[in-house]
Amino acid sequence: MGNGIGGKKKILPVLTAAALIGSLLTGCGSVAEASSGNEFMGAASATVRFKVGTTTAPEGHYVKGLQEMQRLLEKYSDGEMTLDIYPNSELGNERDMMESVGLGIQEMALVSTGPFPNFCPDWSVLDLPYLFEDAQEAYRKLDGENGQALLDELSKIRIKGIGFWENGFRQLTNDSVEIRTPEDLKGIKVRTMENTIHMATYQELGASPTPMAWSEIFTALQQGTVDGQENPIAIIDSAKVYEVQHYCSMLNLFYSPCVLIINEKLYNNFTAEQKEAFDRAAEEAKVWQREYSQSYNEEGLKHMQEQGVIITEVNQEEWIEATKGVYEDVEKFGLSQEFVDTWTAD
Repeated sequence: MGNGIGGKKKILPVLTAAALIGSLLTGCGSVAEASSGNEFMGAASATVRFKVGTTTAPEGHYVKGLQEMQRLLEKYSDGEMTLDIYPNSELGNERDMMESVGLGIQEMALVSTGPFPNFCPDWSVLDLPYLFEDAQEAYRKLDGENGQALLDELSKIRIKGIGFWENGFRQLTNDSVEIRTPEDLKGIKVRTMENTIHMATYQELGASPTPMAWSEIFTALQQGTVDGQENPIAIIDSAKVYEVQHYCSMLNLFYSPCVLIINEKLYNNFTAEQKEAFDRAAEEAKVWQREYSQSYNEEGLKHMQEQGVIITEVNQEEWIEATKGVYEDVEKFGLSQEFVDTWTAD
């Protein structure tokens, strides 16, 4: 980019945008904070800073991906732009952070799709069971017209959707019984995201779904408030769920992406060169994070087994058949059948 974002004239439009939405760029992750030795703060010399929050542990694939984007953003902006990363729900739960990004209180977040249907009902389509056969199909549809249409909807809530990163297929853990068939799940109290379709799916399978914020789950599992929970392996392992859950069933029930979001006004006031640096860093970090997530899942499974977790493979056809009822009346989830068909078509 050469001198790209180096001069004051180049940065002025962004600082003006910051003034309009509450001095976003220079406040949040300050230079003093960045130089305090916190490994998640960007370079102290960066002039343009974005506070980005996530609910996941520092060792997890969300944070690792954001650290890669931080590195790339500093590189492509000649050191002027950076991310200050806040893991472990330091900035609130996912819904809180979405609202903060829309209001301009917080610049960015990397969050699961769980809370999105509360703001944009069409996003519920991503919560349907067995929507994607594998990760490659998910990438193709999420990176194509279907996914872009969903990202564009976020403009309604003053959010710019940057792209779909990897969360992964969600697997089920519990500490009571090895779950191999849908019949084994009956009566099991499962923590789910605060998500209507996920809850309806587990009800269809005979379980007792209990919506709960991620920040509350470990204590709930320890105290027996719920019997189990479901998440991608990368989340299960990095959060050390294996310390309180010793059965893991590989259901692949839902494919759960996460989404990188930024305040729309802030993004729209970037200069052309700032957008180029930001978009390039975000796209390359997305690809890197997906690959990292895939390898993390493999290593996470091995690590969980080493910790004594029993990993159970299931007959997915049996589970697909057991969840077909969820598709019979998608309108109750705020979705049209025609819209769902655009996602299920080959």
